[in-house]
Amino acid sequence: MSLPTGQSDRHAMHRALQLAAEASAHGDIPVGAVVTDAAGTVIGEGRNLREATSDPTAHAEVVALRAAAASVGDWNLSGCTLTVTLEPCVMCAGAALQSHVSRVVFGAWDDKAGAAGSVYDVLRDRRLPVRAEVVAGVAADEAAALLRDFFAARR
Repeated sequence: MSLPTGQSDRHAMHRALQLAAEASAHGDIPVGAVVTDAAGTVIGEGRNLREATSDPTAHAEVVALRAAAASVGDWNLSGCTLTVTLEPCVMCAGAALQSHVSRVVFGAWDDKAGAAGSVYDVLRDRRLPVRAEVVAGVAADEAAALLRDFFAARR
């Protein structure tokens, strides 16, 4: 039995927040991401791994999308939802579109590099051949607090 959409989004965000905390504990910016299928089952997850891997593309979203594609054996994740603690950047929004996820759910807004409605709106750009539904602000306070605490500790 699948969870109702709002409940499924909150459940996925809870796991993404756990992954973000793991990223922070390992010295990476605290961002976590989860990919769920249409039934709300987690098929991929990731956390920022840029510092751990010295890979500039190892954002939580990219890690989670790669894991989900490997899990289902297909790059096409149509019908799936990408849930992430921070509004995706241009690279991650592009990766979400390239994987054909149907929805992107995020917590905190990124007013410096966000590409899901704040600085850019790549995910809903009508000029592109693929778009995704965007749900913003799920557990935004918790996600923002993780980021705020991480950067305050680095200052």
